[in-house]
Amino acid sequence: MGKATGFKEFERELPAKIVPAERVKNYNEFVGNYPEEELNRQSARCMNCGIPFCHSGCPLGNIIPEFNDAVYNGKWEEAYQILSSTNNFPEFTGRICPAPCESACVLGINRPPVAIEEIEKHIIEIAFAKGFVKPLKPLLRSGKTVAVIGSGPAGLAAAVQLNKAGHLVKVFERDDLPGGLLRYGIPDFKLEKSVLDRRINLMEEEGIEFICNTEVGKDQDMSEFKKSFDAVILATGSTIPRDLKIPGRELSGVYFAMDFLKQQNKRNKNISFFEDEILATHKDVIVIGGGDTGSDCVGTSNRQNASSVKQFELMVQPPQERNEFMPWPNYPMILKTTSSHEEGCERFWGINTRAFLGDENGALKSILVSDVSWEIDPLGRPVKFQEVEGSEREIPCQLILLAMGFVYPQHSGLLQNLEIALDERGNVKAVEGDYSTNIPKVFAAGDIRRGQSLVVWAISEGREAARKVDEFLVGSSILETKDRVPNMQMNQ
Repeated sequence: MGKATGFKEFERELPAKIVPAERVKNYNEFVGNYPEEELNRQSARCMNCGIPFCHSGCPLGNIIPEFNDAVYNGKWEEAYQILSSTNNFPEFTGRICPAPCESACVLGINRPPVAIEEIEKHIIEIAFAKGFVKPLKPLLRSGKTVAVIGSGPAGLAAAVQLNKAGHLVKVFERDDLPGGLLRYGIPDFKLEKSVLDRRINLMEEEGIEFICNTEVGKDQDMSEFKKSFDAVILATGSTIPRDLKIPGRELSGVYFAMDFLKQQNKRNKNISFFEDEILATHKDVIVIGGGDTGSDCVGTSNRQNASSVKQFELMVQPPQERNEFMPWPNYPMILKTTSSHEEGCERFWGINTRAFLGDENGALKSILVSDVSWEIDPLGRPVKFQEVEGSEREIPCQLILLAMGFVYPQHSGLLQNLEIALDERGNVKAVEGDYSTNIPKVFAAGDIRRGQSLVVWAISEGREAARKVDEFLVGSSILETKDRVPNMQMNQ
C-alpha cells in the first residue's frame, strides 16, 4: 500500500457538512469534499490486509485496497478504472450506500474503519472532472435486442452491461423520467438529480434507448411484446408499501412515505403532478418506521418547515455498538443517527400505533399509541411484544407518513399478464444464480426478485443478471462478475 503505517498515523475524518440550520433551507447536497491532503491521508489508512474482508462486505466485490493505493499515489485514472470495473454507478453508491464494506473493514475491529464510501465518491467525481468518464461503445453489435423493464439501479446496471456486450437495449419506464428509486425515492439533498441525469445522458450516448411514460403490461399484448425482443429483464423493484390497517387509516393526513418524497422531488424540478398535495408545512408530523425512508421523510419535513417531527419505531432501540450477537465482519444492526436526525427529530422506540384519530371533517388530528416491551430470544433478537399496561396515550399530529418498507412488487398488469410465477413472499420467482423466470427468455433482477434491499445490491443483481442474459443470447459471456473482472476492448 501507499503508506504501510498510515492506519496508525491518521484518524478517520469525514468531509465537512453545512450546518443543519443552513442546509434545511434548500434541497441541495450539503456534504463537502476532502482537501487533497486529507483525501491522501484517508486513503493511507487502508491496511493492505492479508484478507481484505471489505471485498466480501461489498455486494459488488469492489477492489477497495487497490483503488485506495491508487488514490494515495494520485493515480486518478487508475483508481477510476479499478472502481468502475466492478461498479457501474459509484456516484450513486458513494452518496447513498450504507457502506457494508466499512463494516467489514479489518481496521474497524478496534479503530474507526477506512472512509471507503467517501473515497469512492471522490474517485468518480474527480474522474468526471478530469474527463476520464467517457461513453463506452461496443466495437461490434450482436444484433440481439433486450428489453429492460424498470429504470431503477438494477435496470440501469443491467442495461449498461448488456450494451457493453454489444446488444441493443431499450429501457422502459412508467414514470416521466428514468431513474426509478434514484429519481423519485431518494431526496435531492442526498442525491442531486443532476448526478443522475449526467449518468443517464452518458448511457444514451453509449446507445441505450430510454422509453418513458410507458407502463409495460398495462395496455400491451405481452405475447407480441416478447416477440419484439430476444430477452426481457424485469427490474421494476418492490413497489407495494407495507400498510398499517388500523382504525382511522382512511383519514386525510395519512400517507405513504414514497408518495410524499416523490412529490417533493417533482416540485424541485417543477414537474407537475395531479395528486392532492402532501406537505408538512406548519404541521406536527409523525413518521412511522425507523429506516432510511423514514429518515428521508424527516429531512424533507424539516425542509418544508414542519412545526415538529417525531419518528416512531415498533422495535427496541438498537445498541450503539456491536455486541456478542453482531460479530465483525457482519453488518451490525446498531443505532444509526442520520444527517436528517441531526436537523431535528424526536425518536421513539418500542411504540405501537393503535389508531388514527380525526376531526368532524375527516382530517387527522392525533394518533393513539401505547408502549410495548419485547421478549428477546437467546440470539438477542426481539421475537414477541406486549403492550405496557397504562401506557396508552394520544399525541396530536396533522400528518402521518408510513415508512414501514415494501412487501413485494406490483402483481397487477405486467406480472399477471406475463403469468410470472411468484415465490412465497410474493416476489418474482427466479432461478438462484441464473435469474431466469418460469417464462422463456424472461429474467428478473433486483428488488422484484430478492425483495426490498439496498441500491448496491440492486446494482449487483442487475450486473449478474446481465451476464446470464448475455450467456443466454450468445452462449457465453465476457461480462464481469464479482470474481472475474476482465479487460474489455471498447471504443471511447
